[in-house]
Amino acid sequence: MIRVLIADDQPLVRRGLALILAPDPAFEVVGEAEDGARAVALAHELRPDVVVMDIRMPVLDGVRATEELARTLPDSRVLALSTFDMDEYVVAALRAGAYGFLPKDVSPEELIAGVHTVHTGEAAVAPRLLTRLISAYVRAPARPRPVTAAPAGLTPRELEIWQLLAAGFDNAEIASDLDISVSTVKNHITGIFAKLGVRDRAQAVIAAYESGLVTAGHGSG
Repeated sequence: MIRVLIADDQPLVRRGLALILAPDPAFEVVGEAEDGARAVALAHELRPDVVVMDIRMPVLDGVRATEELARTLPDSRVLALSTFDMDEYVVAALRAGAYGFLPKDVSPEELIAGVHTVHTGEAAVAPRLLTRLISAYVRAPARPRPVTAAPAGLTPRELEIWQLLAAGFDNAEIASDLDISVSTVKNHITGIFAKLGVRDRAQAVIAAYESGLVTAGHGSG
């Protein structure tokens, strides 16, 4: 059973999320928190497997609460929620250590799937959704421009795959573009994550724009 803590400053939202998860025998909703500080305190008390964390909350916002949990209670994995897909605070939450994010208007099935995914240690963020999220201030070109430098000791092929990943390509698309197998792409991505010191695809995309691999945008164009 997956133990879930729900953190949101709106009582109706907390109750709604609980009503979605509680009937599923795979979940046990162990607590609800009205702000980030309370979420951190309850997480230490209840040791949930997953914390469904709203980003914008009083006292301590979801980003800082996520950072605190990632530092002090890494086994409690955070799934961040945001009202908007393109919300810069969600990117900050991913950087702080959240395992993924979902917009608040997702279907119950998508929420359930997201909690399951985060619980397994995978990122509950589709590559294209993440690219759309950061597109308000980061523009990834449709076909990445050549880059000669190899940050973090990446090989030329790893650098090329990182560029494609940052542009929102999934594994099958990367394989097709480079004329290699999907399993080869997966192996390269594992190496890329290790060299960059990132946990998942979401953090790899964030690292790409922080390193200058993708270009800062000037509007949504």
